[in-house]
Amino acid sequence: MISGEFHHPESAGLPAALVNAIRVALAHEPQHKEPGSYPLQGEKLFMNIMEFAASSPDEKKAEQHEAYVDIQLLLSGDEQIYYGFYGSARECEELHVEEDYQLCNHIENQQVLTLRAGQFAVFMPNEPHKPGCIVTRPAAIKKVVIKVHRSLLVA
Repeated sequence: MISGEFHHPESAGLPAALVNAIRVALAHEPQHKEPGSYPLQGEKLFMNIMEFAASSPDEKKAEQHEAYVDIQLLLSGDEQIYYGFYGSARECEELHVEEDYQLCNHIENQQVLTLRAGQFAVFMPNEPHKPGCIVTRPAAIKKVVIKVHRSLLVA
């Protein structure tokens, strides 16, 4: 997991492909778009815009992906993301290959990150994460999840 402020993504030490993905997504002004999926570079780079109320972590399952990197940009509100390192997902359900996700009930040695509007978190393949959790109480958030196919990271 890597985090930083999305107006200065290079300061987080991200690979060029991830910095570019953030800049391309922001150029499409996601703060003015309705929730939905938007292509940025075919199936290798796209963004999902979401609006929902953050909820208790006890009500959520963790997710992980195999083919895509998740870059989660928080446009408004606050959220906590519970996460773990590579291979720390436990009690996992079946992998949904076509949609590239797997839900898990537990993260071993779980960590917590608080995101504020204007910040991002990057989750590499097989790093479990549970986004959209409340900070102090349920509140509305708007966010963009940029999906970057792992093949774009190969030099």
